[in-house]
Amino acid sequence: MRLAVIGGTGVYDPMLLDTPRSIDVKTPYGPVPVTVGVYQNSEIAFVARHGSGHSVLPHQINYRGIIWALKSLGVEYIIGTNAVGSANPAMRPGHFVVIDQFIDFTKQRPFTFFDGENTPVVHVDITEPYCQTLRQIIVELGRSMKLAIHERGCYVCFEGPRYETSAEVRMAGMLGGDVLGMTNVPEVVLAREAGICYATICVVTNMGAGMAGAALSHDEVSAIMSENMNHVRRLALDSLAAVAGETKCTCSGDNVSLPGMQD
Repeated sequence: MRLAVIGGTGVYDPMLLDTPRSIDVKTPYGPVPVTVGVYQNSEIAFVARHGSGHSVLPHQINYRGIIWALKSLGVEYIIGTNAVGSANPAMRPGHFVVIDQFIDFTKQRPFTFFDGENTPVVHVDITEPYCQTLRQIIVELGRSMKLAIHERGCYVCFEGPRYETSAEVRMAGMLGGDVLGMTNVPEVVLAREAGICYATICVVTNMGAGMAGAALSHDEVSAIMSENMNHVRRLALDSLAAVAGETKCTCSGDNVSLPGMQD
């Protein structure tokens, strides 16, 4: 099994997968529920990042467990979906953004596999944190679907679960940030540590605090995601189905074994 989707807000089930079956993968970080099915003759794994029905807050997500579980299943390519706010006036609600960089303002979540007494010292290169090959596939498919899609963007990750202040949104924009969220870090970093090609489809659900006047609400975020759900699912799954052979990238790095995983 080489392909996987990690679904974020609003993407809680693998609706387009044929013959889905559920498995619980045991990991050093606890069990992880995974749904496995078939799409266009490709076997694809699906994990709901927030759990079924959005029951897990951003800072409580078992990021290490999710990536470890997918790696143990043989996954080589992951596409994540994320609902995001915007700090960039050009990126409006309903737009898709295929991010290429991130800025990390998280505070207290585990962010590496290699922090135990018996783990090696590992420094992964994340000059380009997202797989360039996967990103290009997503962009090209998004354009063919006539989506309002931005081929680049910088994701600014905050700890959550609260939304950002208007000052934080202004700061994010001044630092070069385009979109705002709570979950892409450490997911992208852990995928790189695991040597997995990883890319993210962001859907802008709201303008950042102070940019639109109205108070932010989760209902607003969920409503925009619901409107774009079919596009999100199709874009993610079609992009994975388009992966042919090995990607020409450096995502695998030094291919260091993860703690607790046999070669």
